[in-house]
Amino acid sequence: MATWRDLRMGDAGDLWHRAIIDPTVLRMVGRVQGRRILDLACGNGYLTRRWARAGAASSVGLDLSRKTIACARRRERAAPTGAEFVQGSATAMTKFADRSFDLVVANMALMDIEDAAGVVREVARVLAPEGRFIFSICHPCFDLDERSGWVVERVREANGYWHDVVWRKVRGYRTEVPSEVPWDMGTGETGWTTSYHRTLGTYSRYLHDAGLVIRRLEEPAPLPEAVRKSPQGPYMLEVPLHLVIEAVPDATRRQVPTRPGSRTRGRSPRRGGRRSGSDARRRDTGSSRRGSSPGS
Repeated sequence: MATWRDLRMGDAGDLWHRAIIDPTVLRMVGRVQGRRILDLACGNGYLTRRWARAGAASSVGLDLSRKTIACARRRERAAPTGAEFVQGSATAMTKFADRSFDLVVANMALMDIEDAAGVVREVARVLAPEGRFIFSICHPCFDLDERSGWVVERVREANGYWHDVVWRKVRGYRTEVPSEVPWDMGTGETGWTTSYHRTLGTYSRYLHDAGLVIRRLEEPAPLPEAVRKSPQGPYMLEVPLHLVIEAVPDATRRQVPTRPGSRTRGRSPRRGGRRSGSDARRRDTGSSRRGSSPGS
């Protein structure tokens, strides 16, 4: 799926990133001039390169996929920005020294990584004492694979006029199991990725155990472009499908960097799980995870 994702994201992100998720992430990141930035699960590196162009002291993209890193490096060669791309695991970032980054960003990635606790521990290790960790995820309360969905009802008012009422239905919130998510790649082929639903309490515990505390939490709303172009855009004006969190080292605790241990394996992924959101999703079931249809 690496080439397909690279073409879909381009240099500005697809519809769901540029018009829903990224504006909040970028606002929370703020000015990057002179900062040392690590872009975790960077994909084709469009944000990594953006921050390099904006004057970051260093902007490093890390991704597990060799083919994805190859796509990012190819874009960097075509239009150099000074960004660096490294292939490797976010759960064991042995190539990076302790306290080597001022800012770590994981944009729509943690819910796709089995050992998210290990990632957070490594982030805490490589983060400078005054550093920040900013990550976006599917909203755990409202976007739970096939256990969540939209309900739209036609309701008649007292004056006789009818209007649509949007509801978001959710079940099984406390049950943390992986599921496989289908993607319509636009050629009649379906790609599959694995997603891991976790509660808000679980994410909070991961941060606390790594010595980090939540400083800000925001729920992105769609920009007008997404409201116009995505069938679910108007619905997200009422119910958010994404969450962006800023965490910082807890000054009241002595942070001890630790290496991640053995991976904790969950139950076997459930075939055919779906999330609300992206128009790139097979059968338009969608996902808030990655974005819109190819070319958006």
